[in-house]
Amino acid sequence: MSFGAIFILAVGLAMDAFAVAVCKGLALKKISVGKALLVGAWFGGFQALMPFVGYLLGTGFEDKIKAVDHWIAFILLGLIGCNMIREACSGEEEEAAGCLDVRSMLLLAVATSIDALAVGITFAFLRVNIVMAMSAIGVVTLVISAAGVYIGHMFGAKYKAKAELAGGIILILIGLRILLEHLGIF
Repeated sequence: MSFGAIFILAVGLAMDAFAVAVCKGLALKKISVGKALLVGAWFGGFQALMPFVGYLLGTGFEDKIKAVDHWIAFILLGLIGCNMIREACSGEEEEAAGCLDVRSMLLLAVATSIDALAVGITFAFLRVNIVMAMSAIGVVTLVISAAGVYIGHMFGAKYKAKAELAGGIILILIGLRILLEHLGIF
């Protein structure tokens, strides 16, 4: 998987965190660079950690499912993407208090990075450079989430659904590309 593909994947994965960061920005009475970076660090850190955990899990099963790994990657990314699109189209608003305490941020960081765990499993099958992938995903998520806090504070929740929709579409397209490449079509 090329760096460009990993970067696009990182942007897609960061959309959940971006959406929550927008809500955080909306809920915060005062924002600062420190608060934005704190939110970005929580989300970016967990988005970087989870693919590594998934990668370790995936390498344990690699020899058993090598013949169908491309289908697993396609299905996992497709399901994650469809779920993001469903959430974007549901119109339901998530609770996002302005609190940045450890408990609140830990729960949000884990919740927004579960998708990255599944992606990490596919990285094991695709023999992706996990250090490069983790770094790219973490940095991209940190930057996008920090920006999301400011955007949320300035513009409100107007772009939350669009971000989730874009992220879902990106993940589905990457899953499709992996499948088509393996089948020799792309």
